[in-house]
Amino acid sequence: MMFFGSLSRSQPLYNEQSSLRALLQVVIDRLCQRYKLALSLAVCLCLAVPAHASHADTELAAKTPPVAVITSDNRANNNATSSTSISTTVHKNSQMTDSVTNIDGLAPASLWQPELNEPSLYALLDAEFAADRDDKQRAMTIYKQQSFKEDATAVFERALTLSLRNERVEDSLAFAKSWQDQNPDHVPAWFYVAHLALRAHDYILAGETLNRILRYDPRADLSEILIGIYPNNDDDKRELLAALQPLDSEQNASLSVLKAGLLYQFNEPEIAIVHINRALERQPDYVPFITLKADILRKIVTSETVVNYISQARLRNPDSKSLYLYEIRYLLDLKQSEQAWKLLLEAHSRFNDDAEITLLAALVSLDIEEYASADDLLNMLAKNPAYLDQAYYYLGISAERQQQFDKAKYYLNAVMQEDLVLEARRKVVAYELLNDDVDAAIATLEKLRKDFTVFAPDTFVMQADILWQQNESEEALRLLTRAARKYPDNEMLLFARVQLLDDKSDYVVKRTLLNHLQALDPTNLSYQLSYAQLLLANERSSEQGLALATAIIQIRYDDPRYDNDLHLQALNVLAGNALAKENYKQVIDYLQTPYDVLPTLRSGTLLLRAYQGLGNNEKVEALLADLQQRFSFGQHNINDSIQLY
Repeated sequence: MMFFGSLSRSQPLYNEQSSLRALLQVVIDRLCQRYKLALSLAVCLCLAVPAHASHADTELAAKTPPVAVITSDNRANNNATSSTSISTTVHKNSQMTDSVTNIDGLAPASLWQPELNEPSLYALLDAEFAADRDDKQRAMTIYKQQSFKEDATAVFERALTLSLRNERVEDSLAFAKSWQDQNPDHVPAWFYVAHLALRAHDYILAGETLNRILRYDPRADLSEILIGIYPNNDDDKRELLAALQPLDSEQNASLSVLKAGLLYQFNEPEIAIVHINRALERQPDYVPFITLKADILRKIVTSETVVNYISQARLRNPDSKSLYLYEIRYLLDLKQSEQAWKLLLEAHSRFNDDAEITLLAALVSLDIEEYASADDLLNMLAKNPAYLDQAYYYLGISAERQQQFDKAKYYLNAVMQEDLVLEARRKVVAYELLNDDVDAAIATLEKLRKDFTVFAPDTFVMQADILWQQNESEEALRLLTRAARKYPDNEMLLFARVQLLDDKSDYVVKRTLLNHLQALDPTNLSYQLSYAQLLLANERSSEQGLALATAIIQIRYDDPRYDNDLHLQALNVLAGNALAKENYKQVIDYLQTPYDVLPTLRSGTLLLRAYQGLGNNEKVEALLADLQQRFSFGQHNINDSIQLY
């Protein structure tokens, strides 16, 4: 972790290798200054125990032979040195380390040198060896203890690095705060504490520490502190905003933009714009600040003003791909596809090696039916191996929209990317069925099943659907039954089998399977609707069936559970039940508006029978003509809907 700015700069936290190298260099330098080389080597050899040795203090005390450190000052007393004197020394060192053990409950580590005010070199070697042997707890224990001595900034940073890797952020914060309390004038520690307090959601401590930093330097760069600390839930966001509000952020861009972002999320754009403008005064061409201001402006000014603002910012920063993409996507949101396409072609000319822009330009070209442009861009994209399958997929879509089905089939059969291959082959199957080539359609599915076993259940369901369309429902049911034995836990196969069973003659089996499916996924609305249809088919006044279907049509469009197709199916179920009761007006109330918006054969047929029941011949003739025009050759909806932007 490293914080930059106009503050006095701290050393970065050591990574594992550079830390070990630096610490060993310090060890060698200090050993050369204090002791004879031979004695130093002897001590190091004593410490270099085998990799399988235990690090427990009690075992070390039992296994390590007594060592007396002899200098010119105490040579005369070397005969008096004994294990008793060493035990006394170790006991003194234990007392010294115990004085810091109350920091966060660390156990004392035994060290083998006279008590020093600065970190023990031998202890640091022991800690680094422990870390290298994956004894992280011992390494942290020793490093934390040694960090509370004098001149121990590097040791503190190493200890904090280990803590962040191996402990909860709350534990790291407690350690950093204790060290900072002992070293109150160490400015980099303020940054560490502020960052960790934000990560631990201790917003009171974070606010106090940030305030101290800003009093020291109002323009301090807080960007590193704020990385990765943004709360996920609204309560934490409100607490963070409350902690930041008293802080004077007028001269601090990082803090101003954080306030602006929180205020924007809480729908206070008028206040948020003040803070983002302060940030932009300090960094006028910083792209994230520009796009945040554009987001805020979208809530308080016209779309024309927003486009003008982002366009001017883009002209000031002509090499910013992000600003191009922001403006393009905003134009697409405004349904201004032609303007977005022109800007995309401009961006493609500037960033001609950028695959993301090339793909987006191709997709918008497809959307506005500029097929020649789309094909040129996609053929360029196909030269990039990482985008080859996407290029083939959308070349297939382009050919399909131009009614060039053989060409479309060629490209879509070449798609091998796992997240595209199923949809690509589904389209190939649709083309084969358009040509009434059922064998070719089934062969495509069998090959897909062989090449991508992960999609085997999908292929069985599609094959059963083909058989059902060919009036071979018994064979389709047998196919699904065999597939279900091979994939017994696959809900898709079970549900497809349910849909082929008859509501009346197979009532018991169908009800059993639906109960099983609902037990597996109680929130699945498709299972609930199928169960409602089964109940109503056998008992027109079934309260449970009516309640289930009615609950589905009452789901609001802004509810995450809302599904347009499922909503229409539920309306058809209720309308079919009303028709069976000869409640013709109720059928019309259910289906007339949905049919006007999105006509389907099933809805139209139910409406036709309702108008026939009412004797409304004018409506019957008009609706019959509409049905014949729309559905006389069946529904073959093979058009692709592109939803990338």
